[in-house]
Amino acid sequence: MANSDTDSGGDAQSSPGDLAARVVSTATSDIGSFIRSQRESAQVSLRQLAQTAGVSNPYLSQIERGLRKPSAEVLASIAKGLRVSSEVLYVRAGLLEERPHSPVVDAVHGDESITERQKQVLLEIYYSFRRENDAGPEDETPGRTPMTPTTTGE
Repeated sequence: MANSDTDSGGDAQSSPGDLAARVVSTATSDIGSFIRSQRESAQVSLRQLAQTAGVSNPYLSQIERGLRKPSAEVLASIAKGLRVSSEVLYVRAGLLEERPHSPVVDAVHGDESITERQKQVLLEIYYSFRRENDAGPEDETPGRTPMTPTTTGE
């Protein structure tokens, strides 16, 4: 009976280093193809994105082809040029774990009318409210519900 743990090379086991190299290679190629598809759907040329991100055309091309792994700083610049969330690129590159999906988070990330910084601030506020609510009702002000607006005399 064939061992399902064998790879196509016939080795019975892969070393942890081989597995890590395959994971990094897959993440690098995945982020590259994702960047390319986002760039093409935004109708931005490679040259335009490279200029916006502050990287050379050949370097961006190598990233898109999965030959180079971009740093978090370069990913943030590319995200800004593509008008997508840096977090999305970090997750695709394997730098961050994906958070559970939330319609609020998806809406903030999808809003092209606000800047990346504004998105980050909104999400920080949202997550702080979530943490407060997870802490329980003992943290709430007596007599007020969390959604009760304060009156300002308008």
